[in-house]
Amino acid sequence: MATVVQEPARPRVPSAPIDILNTDLAKLYTHIHPVLLLSVYAFKFNSIVENPVTALSETLVAVGILQVVFSAICLPPTGGSATPLGDKRKPGEKKKGAPSPVASAVNGTVIPAFLALVLAIIAGIPILGVLLVLFGAPISTHWEHTALCAAHISFLTAIPLTYVHGVDGSTWREIVSLELPIDEVYGCLIGTMLGAWLGAVPIPLDWDREWQKWPITIVTGAYIGFAVGKSVGGTLLKGKTVLFG
Repeated sequence: MATVVQEPARPRVPSAPIDILNTDLAKLYTHIHPVLLLSVYAFKFNSIVENPVTALSETLVAVGILQVVFSAICLPPTGGSATPLGDKRKPGEKKKGAPSPVASAVNGTVIPAFLALVLAIIAGIPILGVLLVLFGAPISTHWEHTALCAAHISFLTAIPLTYVHGVDGSTWREIVSLELPIDEVYGCLIGTMLGAWLGAVPIPLDWDREWQKWPITIVTGAYIGFAVGKSVGGTLLKGKTVLFG
């Protein structure tokens, strides 16, 4: 009887931190982006306090656009590189059948960014909505408030993460288990989640303020956490891991 010898499984190559694209526009906009997000949210804050459902819905549109723009301008798409590869044609050789620069940009960045937006809507919002309920969100009331809270957190975190990492299962296991090296994109996730969690602290306090109502402090904390996590993740903590340093 023949003996089948199985080759040992090859260890998976550890994920590397994501670098911002090596272009002047990307290097500039990556610093402007959190300022724009916080400005949009601050501009709508009074309206969010007065009418959370309407104002959060209107703000979500602007946030989605800004996140798509950030991903397309600043981040390498799934399987891409932060440094564009040079043209490898021989001297004097003409480029045959090459798409136009506009078509290349649309196919390589804009379309993947919009696909990341779609995935954030159809997968991120339901998952985060369930998590919010498990962490104490109202079950029988305020469904619209909870869904919008989940949508804002999903747009802040899932769009850039999906854009750079795609839907690879092993990478997402690293993300969930906090084993992925910290970078600007993963820092957005960690900062947003921590900010949302800390944002729940004022809700039960007996201050009787309008801004304490569900889910205003959660969403506010998520935006502040996003900006802090993005900045710290891309500088001080880049390349480190949450669990193992």
